Amino acid sequence: MMLPAFATVPVLTGAAALAQQPGSGDNGGQGEDFGKSSPVGLLLLLLFLIAVVFLVRSMTKHLKRVPASFDEPGQQAADAGEEPADSGTAEQEKDDRAEATPRGERT
Repeated sequence: MMLPAFATVPVLTGAAALAQQPGSGDNGGQGEDFGKSSPVGLLLLLLFLIAVVFLVRSMTKHLKRVPASFDEPGQQAADAGEEPADSGTAEQEKDDRAEATPRGERT
């Protein structure tokens, strides 16, 4: 559906008038240097890029140290069908019993 020319021309003219800056002299804080970069901005940008490079290197080092699996060694051996040599179950049961008894009744 096309609009006739007499309907579109006023709309386009009004939109162009609204897009222009007001002629009152107040540019809303936008002087003649608005939007231009300075050497300080370039220096700041370069410092940020160098910091990102060092952060990426550090994160890569830390990620290389992360184990492939967070399963406990006893679980890995049990999954493979083997019994771990010393799982410490006797000591763990003793600790569990000590924690289960109230403080005043420990012997």
